[in-house]
Amino acid sequence: MNIAGILQRQAHKRPDAQAIIDVHGGRERVTTFAGLETASARGAALLREAGLVSGDTVLVFQPMSAELYIALMALFRLGITAMFLDPSAGREHIERCCAIRQPAALIAPPKAHLLRLISPALRRIPCHICFSRFMPGCTSWSRSERIKPHQPIAPCTNDTPALITFTSGSTGQPKAAVRSHGFLLEQHRVLERTIHLTTGALDLTTLPVFVLANLASGVTSLIPDADLRCPGGIEAAPILRQIERHCPASVAASPAFMERICVACESADRTVPGFRYVFTGGAPVFPDHLDRLAATFPDAEIVAVYGSTESEPIAHISRRAVSNDDLSAMKAGGGLLAGEPVPEITVRVIAHCWGTPLGSLSESGFSGMCLPTDTAGEIVVTGGHVLKGYLHGTGDEETKFRVNETVWHRTGDSGYFDDAGRLWLLGRSAAVINDERGHLYPFAVECAARQFSGISRAALVNRQGQRILFVQSEKGAHIDTTAVRNALAWARLDTVRELDEIPLDKRHNAKIDYGRLARID
Repeated sequence: MNIAGILQRQAHKRPDAQAIIDVHGGRERVTTFAGLETASARGAALLREAGLVSGDTVLVFQPMSAELYIALMALFRLGITAMFLDPSAGREHIERCCAIRQPAALIAPPKAHLLRLISPALRRIPCHICFSRFMPGCTSWSRSERIKPHQPIAPCTNDTPALITFTSGSTGQPKAAVRSHGFLLEQHRVLERTIHLTTGALDLTTLPVFVLANLASGVTSLIPDADLRCPGGIEAAPILRQIERHCPASVAASPAFMERICVACESADRTVPGFRYVFTGGAPVFPDHLDRLAATFPDAEIVAVYGSTESEPIAHISRRAVSNDDLSAMKAGGGLLAGEPVPEITVRVIAHCWGTPLGSLSESGFSGMCLPTDTAGEIVVTGGHVLKGYLHGTGDEETKFRVNETVWHRTGDSGYFDDAGRLWLLGRSAAVINDERGHLYPFAVECAARQFSGISRAALVNRQGQRILFVQSEKGAHIDTTAVRNALAWARLDTVRELDEIPLDKRHNAKIDYGRLARID
């Protein structure tokens, strides 16, 4: 089924219900389900007029907004694939991604179209469409307002591509992750149950794919008044005003975004009552994150969600389910508790072999690799909402393997199951230290270190055989690095070193950038 058909169904059932609330031109804007359906049908007519057909791929640079989802539904309606990449990653990244899949058109706001001045790949795209009244060399999306809507929805199979996004490989070569219509429908089914999507509810969300799930469930999406390209640098005040005005029942956002809200509330000595759920994921969610969120959102159930581009969600844990024994285990080097896997996915922990392709395995061979509880290894997953491969097979060798007809995805994370069937994370497999002292897992040390007073962030690296723990202090706090090293004696660290700022990834502003960290003198 074409995912655009689900939106159409919602528009017929609840035409005047709010689908998206966002800020446009400095003013609040409401788009109803009927309005979204009509605008996407008109947009589909514009795309057809521009010569685009089913099977084409269109590069989309539009930020989270009503326009983004109007464009997406217009593309889906015609059986066209939407492609996303991060333009801030630079010209070389754009060139590589467009070489993997050549777009037939570019849909973007005016500023993004200026990238054509520096990018040969973007200049080679034959059709340019702009969300503005006028942009030289572009077709204006506003023309769709004067076009008769294209009502038919292209038939799709479960394998028809819907979205292409890019993730980095170990070699730096982008890997194209293709989400089909069937994949998105299955992911929606899982998310609907996992994050309690209820028709008529209002959800504040920063996660683009979650808005698709909201639309499919008849949930209103409140898009934050912020630059979501840098969640760790957003201004909280406008978002808090949105919350006061609309009273959302839930929020789904990255830890970096949520931390900015918490900091603002702590500075103003206030809380945010009224929320039923706070879901956060996309980066590690440590116990101190959960505690901070619970203090800021006193009425909410705080839930950490573990997943990845290729499989979202994998597992989740409510703060209420984290016991004192769990906290003690995390403080003693047990790693980070991720919780029980969702029922729709199968998770196994296999013997460490990251970096070695597995190819095809027999049932007995795979069973022999699977580890018992409380034994650390590499986390692998399979299920209906787990990507089976990348475009052109780039990256499949390192991250996929088969057991008979079942395709398994290697997450690149290390972890283990406890006796209760809960998954514990130990960090990226590539970052595990394996020296003459044995294995030392990043999250085992980092999670324990973060529970010391004054430490806001911690990162473990191996540099020329030295086990080094970098720590970052909370504002105004003093860290006794000798005391930290002594308390973590089980980790047999060589050095604990304080940094003003531990480098983070550009996308989430929450994951440790181990590559940059290793280059710090």
